[in-house]
Amino acid sequence: MTSRRARRGAATLVLCLSLVAVLAATGCSPLRGSVHRSAAADGPGKGGEREARDAPSVVMFLGDSYTVADGRPRPEATYASAAARLLGWQVIVGGRSGTGFVTKGRGQQAFLALFESQLGWRPAPDMLIVSGGHNDFRVPAQQVAAAAHVVLERARQRWPGTHIVLMGPIWGTGTPARGAIAVRDALKNLAGQLGIPFVDPIGERWITGDSLAGRGNAPRYIKRDRTHPTPEGHRYLATRLAGDLKRMGLAQPVRKK
Repeated sequence: MTSRRARRGAATLVLCLSLVAVLAATGCSPLRGSVHRSAAADGPGKGGEREARDAPSVVMFLGDSYTVADGRPRPEATYASAAARLLGWQVIVGGRSGTGFVTKGRGQQAFLALFESQLGWRPAPDMLIVSGGHNDFRVPAQQVAAAAHVVLERARQRWPGTHIVLMGPIWGTGTPARGAIAVRDALKNLAGQLGIPFVDPIGERWITGDSLAGRGNAPRYIKRDRTHPTPEGHRYLATRLAGDLKRMGLAQPVRKK
């Protein structure tokens, strides 16, 4: 009887050792713990959550020729792309030259249609920056604000966790037109109503003086067309935008879950 029990015990031991060897070979050894913990189970700051937070922020821009370029420099050299390089973002730039919230430009699409065709179908970014109003300065300001409201609400509905920043008109040189000031004021009020951060290039005097008269910083940063930035001007605008976003706590945005 004792000999039979001993043989059974030895056989069981051999079977268990064989099973352990198989599991170890496949990376599933019970010696590593019987409970597999996912990255989510590790809690904040570990595993997949930490990797996601360490990944570059994904930021999208929607804008006019200041944002997507007017031909020279190319889109990869505009202030939007330059800001992405400064802050380490992955960037997607949308929009079209000559467009605005109401103004359609040569492509016959204003910002809402451009958002839908170029950006809105993509996975949610960490942040969307909508920059415009320059080409709308001849349109009644309240009409511009109403169109901007539709664009911003569409983006919020599409991407509920995405940070949204509204950026007012950029004015290239000379005193901004009265219509541009009115559009800026209307957009600033809208941003306040919606609780969206507002960047104000006109109010902050990003560009000063006149490129042809040789006054202010415009001769350095604005081309002789008195509207569009030089390559150096785009890099300068990027530093101004980056500075504002840092003050807002949005230099490294993370989409809200």
